[in-house]
Amino acid sequence: MSNNAMLSRVENDRVLVLERVFDAPRNLVFNMFKEAKHLKHWWGPRGWELPICKVDFRVGGVWHFCMKCVDENQGHFFGMESWGKAVYKEIIEPEKIVWVDSFSDAEGNTNDSLPSTEVTLEFVDLDGKTKVINRSEYVSAEALKTVMDMGMLQGITETWDRLEERLNEVK
Repeated sequence: MSNNAMLSRVENDRVLVLERVFDAPRNLVFNMFKEAKHLKHWWGPRGWELPICKVDFRVGGVWHFCMKCVDENQGHFFGMESWGKAVYKEIIEPEKIVWVDSFSDAEGNTNDSLPSTEVTLEFVDLDGKTKVINRSEYVSAEALKTVMDMGMLQGITETWDRLEERLNEVK
């Protein structure tokens, strides 16, 4: 498997599993998901920035962020803002992070009309490289289909490409 290859599969009609190997040590990859100073550089698809990124990295803590499209070539998406909120449920450094991911507004109120997700990230040490396993569990097959239809897979692929670029900058 090349560094850039992302494997994806669906389990039980409502769990999306993504795997990718990054050529960087586990502690560094883990910190990329933990610290706002890193997240601001890579979170989100290409052409999107994180003008707001507040991280309270502890169980029960909240990560609240705004993704904004800054790429004029993305047509009607240009200038659009997408707010998100994650509430951390479990943290085992540097092995695992579990959070509930929701769409929100600027004040951090959850948008219940769009599906929330329980995300489990595992960081597996592979002799200096790190395999990231992302399990996103949705309430139903319909909820998973909704986000897939929104282009989520392409968005995650671009986001992880940007993560790899950020890792190459800082390692």
